[in-house]
Amino acid sequence: MLDLGTQELIVIFIVAFLVFGPKKMPELARTLGKGLKQLKTAMRGITESLEEAGSDINEEVNGATADFQDSIYKSIESNTDEISKATEEKKAESNKEEAKQQENTSTVSTEEKKKEPGTDG
Repeated sequence: MLDLGTQELIVIFIVAFLVFGPKKMPELARTLGKGLKQLKTAMRGITESLEEAGSDINEEVNGATADFQDSIYKSIESNTDEISKATEEKKAESNKEEAKQQENTSTVSTEEKKKEPGTDG
């Protein structure tokens, strides 16, 4: 707080003694002591309030972070499901097209087998 050495305190005490006199010094010291006690109590209360507010803020931030992570996870999961479904649909369509091409190829090859060699048709 204040860095007062022994010499500074002695000078302050002498000045206070000269200004207030020996009769009012004990009363002044009591008043000063009560004031310092109230100041310390107030500072302690402020510190506790700040610590409590800090912990409340930390809890809210952690809760918001957890909610944000859950929301991202759900979004990724739903998009992954949609991509999987689309991929399966594309594979099914591709398999159908391959089956049609194989049917067309087998039909052409059976027609070629039916043709007699040496004839045009």
